[in-house]
Amino acid sequence: MKLPRRNFLPLAAGAAALPGLSRLAWAQAYPTRPVHLILGYAPGGAPDIVARLFGQWLSQRLGQQFVIENRPGAASNIGAEAVVRAVPDGYTLLYATTANAINASLYEKLNFNFIRDIAPVASTIRLPNLIAVNRSVPLNSIAQLITYAKANPGRLNFGAPTGGTVLLTGVLFNMMAGVDIVHVPYSNQMQAVIDLIAGRVQISFDAMPTTIEYARAGKLRALAVTTATRSPALPDVPSVGEFVPGYDASSWHGVCAPRNTPAEIIDRLNKEINAGLADPTLKEQLAGLGGTVAPGTPADFGRFLAEETEKWAKVVKFAGIKPE
Repeated sequence: MKLPRRNFLPLAAGAAALPGLSRLAWAQAYPTRPVHLILGYAPGGAPDIVARLFGQWLSQRLGQQFVIENRPGAASNIGAEAVVRAVPDGYTLLYATTANAINASLYEKLNFNFIRDIAPVASTIRLPNLIAVNRSVPLNSIAQLITYAKANPGRLNFGAPTGGTVLLTGVLFNMMAGVDIVHVPYSNQMQAVIDLIAGRVQISFDAMPTTIEYARAGKLRALAVTTATRSPALPDVPSVGEFVPGYDASSWHGVCAPRNTPAEIIDRLNKEINAGLADPTLKEQLAGLGGTVAPGTPADFGRFLAEETEKWAKVVKFAGIKPE
């Protein structure tokens, strides 16, 4: 049977719209089961603390569990690769950090390309690192630290996994302050913090959420934050830039998905994460950890990831850092 042209055209238009409508409906229904947010670190560190805040908020917001799944190892590369290999359906996501951008140049033979194989979803926060020392170390300021380190090269040490901003923050401090504080490799950052409190290492350049409560409790002595200006979370603690002009090192977090994840799912997640960044309760919790919210579109985050990967590649090359 032939349909008149005037009847055929509306039917054809409706049929063409069906795939778009079904994708939209799918995105609106998402998620219908638990979502796994993969984190390349052990429990207790800064990324774990912040990821759990977001996981809790998203679970309450969307009515499905956002499960934080810790997969530490290889400076967070194991977790990143697990997401790269996952089905791109929005149910396996990566809680990304600065380490992912650093590792792109630090490791020459990764089984994936971070920029190519990961889809940016949303930036979450920026936060400073905190330079802190064991209470037994007789240093009370960055000026004293620099003076002592110059007079005693190689006598002080700091613990950090190879890769990530904890190591790079320390390397940058050595470069710009003209000192030699020795890096002690660790498999995970929380063990380095435990050893710092015990006095087995003297200094930490860790992300603020990991060590801020120890500093507030008097178990560590905070010397400076690593951003260009002071942090509202520790307003009495100076910035390194007050002693070393031009010094600025900070961490960032965000959420990524496997490449080819439907755009409708990415847009839905981006919308909900940005809503979290505007939520007064969550915003206050992040501020208490020293974090500054960083909302934006997936495209904004993609450009930022590319810029960060390029920036840290230059630092890795200049310092000649190699995986240990």
